[in-house]
Amino acid sequence: MLMVKQVVGSVQVIARIKRKVRLASGLDDDFVLSQVAMARGWECLALFAERLQDIPRENIHIVATATLRLATNAADFVKHAQTILNHQINIISGEEEARMIYLGVAHTSNCDSNRLVIDIGGASTEVIIGNGINPLELNSLNIGCVTFLERYFADNSISETNFERAIDGACKVLESIKDDYLSAGWQSAVGASGTVQAIQEILVSQGHAEELTLARLESIKRQAIACGTLDKLDIKGLAQERRLVFVSGLSILLGIFKTLKIERMTLAGGALREGVLYGLLMNMPHTDIRARTLNSLLVRHHIDEKHASIVAEVASNCANQLKDSWNLDEFEGLDILNSAAMLHELGLIVDYRKYHHHGAYILNQTELPGFSRAQKKLLTALVSNHREGIDQGLIAKQTMTCCVLAQRLTRILRLSVILSMRRLDDVLPAVSVASDGIELSITLPKGWLEAHPLMRAELELEIEEQAKAGWILVVG
Repeated sequence: MLMVKQVVGSVQVIARIKRKVRLASGLDDDFVLSQVAMARGWECLALFAERLQDIPRENIHIVATATLRLATNAADFVKHAQTILNHQINIISGEEEARMIYLGVAHTSNCDSNRLVIDIGGASTEVIIGNGINPLELNSLNIGCVTFLERYFADNSISETNFERAIDGACKVLESIKDDYLSAGWQSAVGASGTVQAIQEILVSQGHAEELTLARLESIKRQAIACGTLDKLDIKGLAQERRLVFVSGLSILLGIFKTLKIERMTLAGGALREGVLYGLLMNMPHTDIRARTLNSLLVRHHIDEKHASIVAEVASNCANQLKDSWNLDEFEGLDILNSAAMLHELGLIVDYRKYHHHGAYILNQTELPGFSRAQKKLLTALVSNHREGIDQGLIAKQTMTCCVLAQRLTRILRLSVILSMRRLDDVLPAVSVASDGIELSITLPKGWLEAHPLMRAELELEIEEQAKAGWILVVG
């Protein structure tokens, strides 16, 4: 259950309650839902019901998905569930579920090209290609981590044979959509399920980048097989609550990667719950998700937008001169730098002293639609490091693919803040920057440093700070 309120053009989560019911495990071979499974579902809904009492009925939307689409006795479950909740339950079609999942992804993850969205549920898996907020291909397949657990790992054995049977089973179902999806094509792939999140947590815990690749999935599969049985499954980074259905979900994901020839995948910021939510909030703007998040933070935390824009302009000027030599387009680096510049004074709302640390804390504790987890981590590191001492530990905690990028963006942002310290755009100097790797040189107009002694002193201090971090800064 997800509860939010609208705040200055964005949404603020005020409650998120989740219970593992695994209703699909109660389906028998004739798709009859057991009384035991139904009782688990009713017990969960009784907990949710208490929170619904004070919310206007028109602000509540309750949906049921694959298990109740499949169950021949779904009406029995729904009848009692509606009595408990005192609200109608909508059993949505597979296509509608896929549409809502894509809507949830589109409203929480930034993308300006075709993307593939995968959501592995308990009894179904949704596969969608979309662009912007518009889905182009929608499919809901009858393969899920709970049903695959019962079908391929019922003997408790995590063996190569069981894995291959499960992967093959997923591939056979995916064959029906393979050609259409490969023809449509996509530029990025995201996963919106617990399986993808669990794998990402494992990768990070084991020191890898957050992106999922076939090679990394195969490596995790080998780690699982080495454990032998489900009750002994112990992989570094795998949360206890995810263990039961992890290998079945991994099998489905491996089948998806192989059939659809996916090279890499990241974790989405939202899925079905968020899609249902944004369906209720149809008056919200469907423009750039990241821009909407930035605007909300600027307003909520009373950031000086004019000054932030000046810093962002200087950062953009410097970054564009270094873009090619420093590969700043990687990982949407230029956009993250712009976001950091706009938000660098976020912590002033708490206190001036250590405001860069306050800002980083706020960002770390805030949901940021439009930013992936890795991008949020990078943004937080930039804000924290834009002044005073450089925290090399924060930079080192970035994924391996953007650790060097974090160093480079930090250097640009720090210089941009210093050069903008007068807070007036009509006194900004014409700046030339260049780099041959570690050494960064900045050239200012002749006589400018002599005419601005305070700025000169700040730049001399910055040379020292960057030297402590092992970076060479030359100012002339």
